[in-house]
Amino acid sequence: MSGIDVREAITQAHHEEWARVVAALTRRFGDLDIAEEAAAEAFATAVQRWPADGVPPNPGAWLTTTANRKAIDRIRRESKRDDKHKEARMVYDDPREPVGAIDDDRLRLIFTCCHPALAMDSRVALTLRMVAGLTMPEIARAFLVAESAMGQRITRAKAKIKAARIPYRVPSAEDLPARVSGVLAVLYLVFNEGYLATGSDTDPVRHELTAEAIRLTRLIRVLLPDDGEVAGLLALMLLTEARRPARVSAAGELVALDEQDRGTWDAALIAEGHRLVRERLAAAAAGVAPGRYQILAAINAVHTSARDMRATDWSQVLALYDQLVRLDPSPIVALNRAIAVAELDGPEVALAAVDRLEPRLAGYHAYHATRADLLRRLGRDHESRAAYDTAIGLAGNTAEIASLTRRRDRLR
Repeated sequence: MSGIDVREAITQAHHEEWARVVAALTRRFGDLDIAEEAAAEAFATAVQRWPADGVPPNPGAWLTTTANRKAIDRIRRESKRDDKHKEARMVYDDPREPVGAIDDDRLRLIFTCCHPALAMDSRVALTLRMVAGLTMPEIARAFLVAESAMGQRITRAKAKIKAARIPYRVPSAEDLPARVSGVLAVLYLVFNEGYLATGSDTDPVRHELTAEAIRLTRLIRVLLPDDGEVAGLLALMLLTEARRPARVSAAGELVALDEQDRGTWDAALIAEGHRLVRERLAAAAAGVAPGRYQILAAINAVHTSARDMRATDWSQVLALYDQLVRLDPSPIVALNRAIAVAELDGPEVALAAVDRLEPRLAGYHAYHATRADLLRRLGRDHESRAAYDTAIGLAGNTAEIASLTRRRDRLR
């Protein structure tokens, strides 16, 4: 196996096995710091040894065994007392916490990281690091904050879990409804990082992350089959994932929705997503108000129902965004709403709405990309070029940078 093949195998193992290794170590040792550091050391050892020894037949098992040994070595070094019985139990036993409503190590790890004792931002950031294995720069970009601030946030979150003795388990069936909203927020961000990666040194689309987010959301739906937001998030993920085959061109460029080949979309995922949306629409007709994810899923259902961009029911899209703004008056929702406004009322009206968001979205590349497109449509090419330049400078995804660059270079 060549050096390139080994590096690819290590990268794939990190994508596929990081969460399993960290979750297994957390279950065994009950310490997130130990689990994370031992997992990182195991992957570092793989980088050193696999080029010479070859990739093991079962990379996940090799990494978990190596990480367990690293964790035990660390505990032994840090131990201040000679407790042979405890050491023997640590080496040979694999004690398990109560499994709660469902037994899945990664799901247990998510609920630990999403405990309500932590601030919401800390829950999401910690889970992105511990479960998804995202780097600190990637997580910082997802939150639009400095890397140092994100590192401090994650460190404080892990320390609070340890000090508060937050248990490593899935909550009981009675406690699940109150805890699920934080988990859904985490899974949505994990999915988004996979669908449009923020890092410049990663694949522009990371299918392993979108697949993991969908898998875990399906698990939660088994737990809470009547929860509308769980169904809504699953539908949203499926309808978004269905478009992934058309998302990046053969040249490695991000393809916008209006340019995608809709014949390549995954019809099975679209059908499943539409079925879930129809179920939630029936519930809404019966008086059950939809939540944020259900509305986002309905917006995506409108897009995936249209045969092309011109056939999109923009009035319905805007009505759904109006409903969403009442639930989530965030600047990003307002930015997305402005795109629908542009299709109905024209780019000038939309640009006025977008410009009002500048104080809160000045560091967000999609804000500048949206402005650039609206300015282009208004024939203000010089201003459009400047906005594209800003968007390119802020974007981290290589495929998105390529798309923005092409759009900029097509200006007069």
